[in-house]
Amino acid sequence: MDIFLASLTVLAGFIALVVGGELLVRSSSILAAAAGISPVVTGLTVVAFATSAPELAVVLQSAYAGKTDLAIGNAVGSNIFNVLFVLGLSAIVAPLIVKAQLIRMDVPAMIGASVLLLLFSLDGVLGRIDGLIMFVLLIAYITRTIVQSRKAEKAVKAEFAAEYASEEVSKKPRLWFECLVFLAGLGLLVLGANLAVDGSVKIAKSFNVSELIIGLTVIAVGTSLPEVVTSMVASYRGERDIAVGNVVGSNMFNILAVLGLSSVVAPGGIAVAENAIHFDIPVMIAVAIACLPIFYVGHKITRWEGFVLFGYYLAYTAYLILAAKEHGYVKLLEGALIFFVIPLTVFTFSVGVYRYWRRDREADASSSAL
Repeated sequence: MDIFLASLTVLAGFIALVVGGELLVRSSSILAAAAGISPVVTGLTVVAFATSAPELAVVLQSAYAGKTDLAIGNAVGSNIFNVLFVLGLSAIVAPLIVKAQLIRMDVPAMIGASVLLLLFSLDGVLGRIDGLIMFVLLIAYITRTIVQSRKAEKAVKAEFAAEYASEEVSKKPRLWFECLVFLAGLGLLVLGANLAVDGSVKIAKSFNVSELIIGLTVIAVGTSLPEVVTSMVASYRGERDIAVGNVVGSNMFNILAVLGLSSVVAPGGIAVAENAIHFDIPVMIAVAIACLPIFYVGHKITRWEGFVLFGYYLAYTAYLILAAKEHGYVKLLEGALIFFVIPLTVFTFSVGVYRYWRRDREADASSSAL
């Protein structure tokens, strides 16, 4: 009976998430157009931070209560989920366009933040000073992003004219109404995520799953549902800058704001488990680095790349579950990933990057000759 009620709670959460995601994407795109902010910057800041609100609430609560495994697991697991699952599924729905700004600046910033988290975690704890440094870096990142966007205001207006030439944007929007729609969408996302997380945790605990694994999987997925829904809706509506920017911005927010603020709030800081230092955080870094070749080739994420990302998330989740249960197949899966799947993927993407780089060089040479 308890599992049945928990399942109904999860279902109600999903419904709230779908409605909230639609409202959030619609209103944020209109408000951004009115403010002269580009779609990619909207995804990197407003939408990304709004959809990361559940992670912030869960991690702050967990850190303050001393459940630091849950806090680290949620933030790190959410970042892995965002890239592998959210981008993968969104690209399967429709190939995603990647702006040059993301490749040049925002993805390297995401990689830098991930590496910084690992460095701060090596002593086994994220202290108040670590948290303050991360939060200051987030403020600097947001400031730089908005300043650059304002400098490109003319290009932004042309971009919106081409990308959002619909009745919604062509008419003068009622800004107060769109603000209310945005807040309503955000409220439904937070409510839906909380319902989904509560129900999922009850189901997971009935199977005696540890807090770290719950944080890395169930809660990470649950609190990332706003990103899933928002990116999926944005991809379906053709607003693909928001879909990609949402994931990159959310990952930055999860590390620099969610873990940063939690390190300041938590008594004694956030303890980082050995498993997280030696496995989960390195996986998060590897996933962030993998974005560079994928984004670079063609400046888009194709459907087959989406399937690759999605497949890796399934493999990662299977590994976590098998490792938690100390199943005999975990070594087999580990060997297959390390010695076959990962090298094959690296080789394939390396060939793609080389071919795209060579084609660019030939194109530049041809244009110079003319």
